[in-house]
This record gives sequence, C-alpha cells and structure tokens, in this order.
Amino acid sequence: MGLARRPELWANLALLVLWPVAWWAPLASAGLMPWFGGRELSVLSAVEGLWEADRLLSVLVALLAVVLPYAKTCAALALLAGRLPARMKPWLGWLSRLAMADVFLVALYIVLAKGVGVGWVETGWGLWLFTACVAASIWSSRPAAA
Repeated sequence: MGLARRPELWANLALLVLWPVAWWAPLASAGLMPWFGGRELSVLSAVEGLWEADRLLSVLVALLAVVLPYAKTCAALALLAGRLPARMKPWLGWLSRLAMADVFLVALYIVLAKGVGVGWVETGWGLWLFTACVAASIWSSRPAAA
C-alpha cells in the first residue's frame, strides 16, 4: 500500500512538525500566579518556569509533554513504515497511555488556578493545537499499535 493510501503515515509526519509548534504556542495567559505571573505560557515556558520552583515537576512535564509524545510519534512512524520490529508494539501502546497525561496537567493547572480565585487564566490557541496534536497522535498510532 502506497503512502497516499496511508493517512496515518502522513499524520505522523505532520506531527513531527506540529509538536514543536505546539510546544512554543501560547497555552494560556496567567496573571498573579506564583510561577507564571502575567505572561503567556507555552509548554516550554512552563517547563522553564517550573524549573526554579519544582525541578521534579519540571522534569515530569518535560517528559510527558515533550519527550514522550515526540518519541511516540517517531516510534509509530517507524512501525507503520516497517522500520521497527513488531515486538516494539507493546511499548507504543504504553506510550499512548501517557499521551493525555500532559493535557491533564494543563487542565488541572487551569482548574486549580480558577478555583483558588487568585489571579486569572485565559486559554490560548496553543492549548487547542497541543490537544489536537495529542488526539492526532493517538489516532495515527492506532494502526501501528494494533
């Protein structure tokens, strides 16, 4: 089957470009919050901001939001292209389970910030792009993990 008939291959190739855009895109604007006061947040700026406050949480966010999604996309692409052995499929399934963890962390931050009543949070277009990348990654890796 050629590339034209394999939309999941194209989706994974697109994700290789879209993930870095999503990492730089503004997820939200936050004001009067302890770590991010008054500036736009991106995945990378959040990792940087957290580094000073809580290094373990910063590393966790970097792994869940940057390293693992990109690794999963590369692995799914390699499996779909026949460049990775089939015995790696269970690992792809494991990585897929972690794919929504980063979106959960962002959502939890927004809910906590709004619930505490200290400061304000407004979501940005990057949150939608990031969420779309996660959803596309889950969809496009299903044939590889099956």
